[in-house]
Amino acid sequence: MTGVQSIERAFAVLRALSLGPEGVTNLAKQVDLPKSTVARMLSALEAEGAVVQREAGGVYELGPLLDDLSPAGRAGTHLMRMARPFLNELVFVTNERAGLSIREGRDVLFLDHVSAVNEVEVRDWTGLRMPLHTIASGLVLLAHADAAELNGYFTEPLEQVTEHTVVDPTAITERVAAARGQGYAWTNSESVDGISSVAAPVRGTTGLVEAAIHVHGPAYRFPGEPGEQLVGEAVKEMAERLSNQMLRLD
Repeated sequence: MTGVQSIERAFAVLRALSLGPEGVTNLAKQVDLPKSTVARMLSALEAEGAVVQREAGGVYELGPLLDDLSPAGRAGTHLMRMARPFLNELVFVTNERAGLSIREGRDVLFLDHVSAVNEVEVRDWTGLRMPLHTIASGLVLLAHADAAELNGYFTEPLEQVTEHTVVDPTAITERVAAARGQGYAWTNSESVDGISSVAAPVRGTTGLVEAAIHVHGPAYRFPGEPGEQLVGEAVKEMAERLSNQMLRLD
């Protein structure tokens, strides 16, 4: 097993545990790996504090190391559980990959993704970070920052990730205002060449925007015949439904 393969498998296990505690047998089924391989991986992750087992023979859950590495990511674990059914529905409606993200500083952190079945599949962005101004999720998160925070974002250089990345503060401010008004935002080839993405904001239990859900796919087929407005409205509606469910938890 290569080092890269080991890392990929470890993240698969951690993603499965992010949805809730599980035993070795169920985890092995979820990540499609031999039980012995998952058991060894859990032992190594436990030694690092990435997972914990409260009692011998019991289930495993995410450990304290993840608190230290990403407090916001850990705080989003419950949100991930709540969001999963809505992401699944978005995949069914759009036949493209759907995901959940939060803001971490100047970046978007992708917490979770649900795959679609396509001949040309888009990579899983889970665990990756992208500058806020380069991706639809970032634009809708910036749309709900206050004016001082938004202006502060422009005090540092804006990364030009692709030739299509918009880095002009005035243009970004206009896009952010549009996202605030219509409830969703689109980007095309601004963070990854050839990839279109649409996102809408998700409100947490306090009523404040805490996350975004999105759909992304190859620009040659997405959004396709429905068009940007209809797909955007569908993502917005799903985000509102998730937000309403989160608000009911308060």
